[in-house]
Amino acid sequence: MFTHVRTLEPVMIADLDTLLTALYVELTDRIIPARGFTRRGPGKPPDVTDAELVCLAVAQVLLRFDDERHWLRAAAGQVGHLFPRLLRQSEYNDRVKALAPLMEAALRWLAEATPGSAELLRLMDATPVPCGHSVITARRSDLFGWAGYGYCPSHSRWYWGAKLLLIVTCDGTVTGFALANPKLFGEREQARQMLERQPANRPVPGTAVVTDKGLSGGDTEAFLTGPDLGLTLIRPARKDEKAPRYFPNWLRQRVEAIIWTLKHQLGLEHHGGRIPAGLWARIVQRLLALNACIWHNWMIGAPVKRSLIAYDHV
Repeated sequence: MFTHVRTLEPVMIADLDTLLTALYVELTDRIIPARGFTRRGPGKPPDVTDAELVCLAVAQVLLRFDDERHWLRAAAGQVGHLFPRLLRQSEYNDRVKALAPLMEAALRWLAEATPGSAELLRLMDATPVPCGHSVITARRSDLFGWAGYGYCPSHSRWYWGAKLLLIVTCDGTVTGFALANPKLFGEREQARQMLERQPANRPVPGTAVVTDKGLSGGDTEAFLTGPDLGLTLIRPARKDEKAPRYFPNWLRQRVEAIIWTLKHQLGLEHHGGRIPAGLWARIVQRLLALNACIWHNWMIGAPVKRSLIAYDHV
């Protein structure tokens, strides 16, 4: 007589504690050693490690604390059971800015580890990142030169800030991104520089890239589809183009939903950056939080990979 015995497999839960624990282990065991971010040399190690600080920064945006002062007041009660050692506001701000390269390396690492990134399909779109609302701010801000006046056709409004160009998978994983002054660079020039100067942003040859009319033009299409990149450009036809173009509108809605998640659930428009290093760190912080959630949702088999509902509370 044989008895059937069911083997119990480990079950990962979709909650903030599990996400932060998994991210901490990935940072400590894989990302930091593999990317060369280990600390060396004399001196006392910091009380709060780089991996802990990155996890705290991710928890901050997932719990919708746009202001660091408010976050550090609440952090002990929200995630103190995981990270009992916290920093003062000034030290927290300085170290988060200094850890921007590690956060960027981590979000790219998680993107590569996400199954959706293996698909030969990418969505590309740009979105404004406002940095001020007054003429005085535009004249006196330390972001002068990094930020400028640009026009957002989606909302039919002008803004003063930077423009974030994103390359994402259909499930929302960010695989490429670049920040530019909208007054100095149009979307076509920004896309060209992002793909030429930053190889990590390039999709593999043969990838279909879905975008809007902003990347129309013979030179741009020749650059994207040429032998150096080998991409297939899918965009809607302009009004002055007689040849019809098939365009999947549902994919445009998908990338708009991904940008909505960044803006409304992860606080992209409320970043609080006042200097170039701070602006860049806060944008990377939010992109990392999005990739971490999607990566974890793949790991646990969640039905909706871009869902953040399980992680926006404790």
